[in-house]
Amino acid sequence: MAIAAGTYTLGPDLATLTVKTGKTGAASKAGHNLVIEVTAWTASLTVGAEPADTAIELTADSRSLRVVEGSGGMGALGDDDKASIEQSIDDEVLEGTRIAFRSTAVGAGDGPGRLHVAGDLELHGAHHPIAFELVAGEDGTLTGSAVVRQSDWGMKPYSTLFGTLKVVDEVEVLVSATLRH
Repeated sequence: MAIAAGTYTLGPDLATLTVKTGKTGAASKAGHNLVIEVTAWTASLTVGAEPADTAIELTADSRSLRVVEGSGGMGALGDDDKASIEQSIDDEVLEGTRIAFRSTAVGAGDGPGRLHVAGDLELHGAHHPIAFELVAGEDGTLTGSAVVRQSDWGMKPYSTLFGTLKVVDEVEVLVSATLRH
């Protein structure tokens, strides 16, 4: 593992936590694929001498998601459009519920500098297991992504225009960090 043993605290000052969404449905050409940044979150990474001695915990404020980019669609997303999407996420999708992750097992991943992480994700009031890989760079960077199927956590993917424009059930959650003690 390329990460020195110790405890690291991560948050928006040294890292990004991003959600990417896609679109589907008969009116999908009108919608946007979104890049949404989580602006209030904290994570603790405790690295042991062996990968199995490593633990990760993360909490995020579900009301802190901010749309940073929208691609596709019939036109550019303006500030009012972004604010409307953020309000819909707060009111209709996440409903202000807690977001938390706690690792249950960390092991060597597929290749040097990779960690396989398994744990419990609390989302929308439900707990379910999830697994993903993190890549630790020699330069102190840490990156990874996980696919979250909203319906697995009892969430109905957002839809509009009488269901002809929908957010795809699977969203991708990405983290990119620079580790410092």
